[in-house]
Parts: sequence; structure tokens; C-alpha cells
Amino acid sequence: MELILKKDVQNLGFKDEVVSVKNGYGRNFLIPQGQAVMATVPARKVLAENIKQRAFKEKSIVDAAKLRAEDIKALKIKITSKVGSGDKLFGSVSNADIASAISGKASKIDKNQISLPGKTIKRLGKYEATIRLHREVSFALPFEIVPDTKSK
Repeated sequence: MELILKKDVQNLGFKDEVVSVKNGYGRNFLIPQGQAVMATVPARKVLAENIKQRAFKEKSIVDAAKLRAEDIKALKIKITSKVGSGDKLFGSVSNADIASAISGKASKIDKNQISLPGKTIKRLGKYEATIRLHREVSFALPFEIVPDTKSK
């Protein structure tokens, strides 16, 4: 089933994007919640006209997102965490932890804009998070999880 998103939906897409979802998810959740509409031919024409009208305004937003992406890419993110036996963490590191680490060093970022491999990380090491600031601006940000030396 193809739908046009009316709002940003985490792990699915951004507003005014045409996405393909399973029938039950679309009919039972997205459409009743007001987050999407069916991607019919007339709805697609309206969407195309809206996108065309917003193209100029969108360009400045995309440029700002690209500048912000460059600022964030320049950061060296190290997250400290308590460690148990081996390299296992007490608890886990999630996209909220990375968002707070980035917000502490650069501009504020929402945790919904960050996706991690496997949703949470439970071991020390180097990882990569995918950050999507805009429909057209996404990048990989390397970060490292290191042991908390104060806790010992």
C-alpha cells in the first residue's frame, strides 16, 4: 500500500514523502492517526504541485541542514558508560544518549533524527550512527563508547 505522509514518522519517512507500507499498518494506524493519506492519482498531483511551490523555500532549508551536518560531522563523540565483565555495558547506549552528546557540543538535535544499528548498543567499541536532518540530508557519524574510569 502506498501512502503520502502528512507528518514525519520515525523509521518510515518525512512529511510529503510517498512510502510503501503493509496494508494493516496503513489502514489501522497511519490513516486513522492522521499521519498519512492514500497515494491516489489526484493526491499525487496535489503533492507534486505543493512540492513545486515549496522548492525555492526548501532550498534554503536544505542548505542550512547541510551546514549543520558539516558541523556535526566535525565532532568527535565519545560516550562514557559503566562496564561490567569483558566489554559489556551496564545498561545500553541509545539514540537519546547520542543526541544529548551531540547537543552538548553543537546545535540541539532530536533523538528521532538518529538511528543506530540494532536500536541500542550494549558493548564497548566504535560504531556509526545514521543521522537524517532532512529528507535530502543524511550522513553517518562515527562515535566511540569508552569505559567510565571514575566508576572504578
